[in-house]
Amino acid sequence: MLHDQRLVLREGMLIGALERMCATLEISASQSTLAQERYEGAGGWLADSDNPLLKAIGIFLQGSTAIGTTVKPIGSNEHDVDLVAHVPGLGIWVEPAALKKAIGDRLRENGHYKPLLVEMGRCWRLVYANEFHLDITPSIPNRDCNMGGELVPDRGLTVWKPSNPKGYKALFLERVKLVPRFRVMKGLQAEDRAHASVEPYPEQGHFKGILQRIVQILKRHRDVFILANDLDTSQSPISVLVTTLASQSYEYCVRTYVYDSELDLLLDVIRRMPDFIETRIVNGRTHWFVWNETTNGENFAEKWNGDPERAEVFYTWHARVLDNIRRLRDAEGLDGLKQRLSDSFGPAPAKAVIDSITDEISLSRRKALLTVAPHVGLVTGLASATTTPVRANTFFGR
Repeated sequence: MLHDQRLVLREGMLIGALERMCATLEISASQSTLAQERYEGAGGWLADSDNPLLKAIGIFLQGSTAIGTTVKPIGSNEHDVDLVAHVPGLGIWVEPAALKKAIGDRLRENGHYKPLLVEMGRCWRLVYANEFHLDITPSIPNRDCNMGGELVPDRGLTVWKPSNPKGYKALFLERVKLVPRFRVMKGLQAEDRAHASVEPYPEQGHFKGILQRIVQILKRHRDVFILANDLDTSQSPISVLVTTLASQSYEYCVRTYVYDSELDLLLDVIRRMPDFIETRIVNGRTHWFVWNETTNGENFAEKWNGDPERAEVFYTWHARVLDNIRRLRDAEGLDGLKQRLSDSFGPAPAKAVIDSITDEISLSRRKALLTVAPHVGLVTGLASATTTPVRANTFFGR
């Protein structure tokens, strides 16, 4: 039992390291505020148009910024901020290309937006160099969706396709609220804390929003995996597919099982993600389906069915991320942890994590608060008869 308790402490420390890493990948509060000011400004400009196609148009967030799962792109300072420009009074009689053109024409009328404007396949992009770019996708109501869904252009701007960004956000955030159940190690305080107030190190031993952190971990690992294996980014598993599978798996795991630690939960959620991919044999070929649960007809794995290599990339990546997270348990020392984090998530966030841990170790040492409890690892707190002062930077007492 004592071995299990100490393992839980160790895994809590690993979760603390992953928590620190996720924090380095997020859009900052100031960036978020600035992005909001700018997209609200663009929305106001569009809403003031005299064009009847833009009557009552409104802009709102969708994607990772909306649900709190942003991850910095590798090699760029620009975050993606995905927006929807919704026109509630229009119907399918309006061609997607016509509505998109009206939005672009209106943005060009503004001397501020014109030089920032870039046309994309089915949206408009406002590029704020070295900060972020705002992608504005047109949408109209989906009268056939009883869940408040919308219609957005296909990539060819020829037909409207079902989507439901508001419904998707609401469902995801409901899953965020689900609280996992963890076993309580009753003997921990009696033996390991009998002589002193001892806390596991690092102090950030919990995820701040477990589901959102899981998605961030998956997205960053995916980006590093694609780059390290020299794969075409077009074959990368799209974020909404990864997010959907993670959120479905998270709900199932939280409602079904009790865990020893957040690391065990993280591993189980990742392991079960493929269980939520529907497969069918069509004309002798496997087809894959990852459905948008908040509307009918949107399959996030649609491109896999035209290019099966995309499915192969997903399953190869999935096996790799599961193995890499498992192997974090075997990290020896700060150098070992840094290497494992670097291999999985890139050198920059790995360095930031280790630097943060090292700074706290040094601070605790200067305050004479850093000790090692036998078989547990680094702890911060008052020394006792059962602890040993630390003389060198170590991780888990090694």
